[in-house]
Amino acid sequence: MSEPALRIGVLAIQGDFEAHRRMLGSLGAAATTVRVPNQLDGLDGLVIPGGESTTISMGMERDGLDSAVRSYSEAGNPIFGSCAGMIVCDREHLGLADYVCRRNAFGRQLQSFEEDVVVEGLGEEPLRAVFIRAPWVEKHGPGVEVLAEVKGHPVAVRDRNILAVAFHAELTDDSRLHASFMAMCTAARSPDRAHR
Repeated sequence: MSEPALRIGVLAIQGDFEAHRRMLGSLGAAATTVRVPNQLDGLDGLVIPGGESTTISMGMERDGLDSAVRSYSEAGNPIFGSCAGMIVCDREHLGLADYVCRRNAFGRQLQSFEEDVVVEGLGEEPLRAVFIRAPWVEKHGPGVEVLAEVKGHPVAVRDRNILAVAFHAELTDDSRLHASFMAMCTAARSPDRAHR
């Protein structure tokens, strides 16, 4: 008997959460929006999209999602943070992963750029990465795996069940990062959830 499709939530407080939903759907996931804590129930993974990190953090706190997402992560469920989502996951915000970001590290909106980035685990072909008011990882603990760098700064990292990138992975046709996150979700899926 085949396993049911992965159920992956996309935090829908701010940012282009619909682009993430479309990307995940194109890969066969059942992608749904998350706006309140009980919408995390039964999910195989969660995406925290780009936007403005302060607005996202305030919205999560307002709706009780901050503590709910912490509990979700502590249970070992995979989370994928993109751009502002990377910041939201760091030590100084939700504390889901052992790194600290510098906000707007590459500059403001006018300094937005695209760059080909080789991401460890995605093969030798570079990924076209879109950086918009992007952060980078300023410092990180020894358990954090750096998957890609730009100008000597980490822009893609993994810390256990947290995958985080400084760029907008949803704004190109390259779905490899989302596919990699889905593989994390499949690996983390509990037997009872996989056969419900």
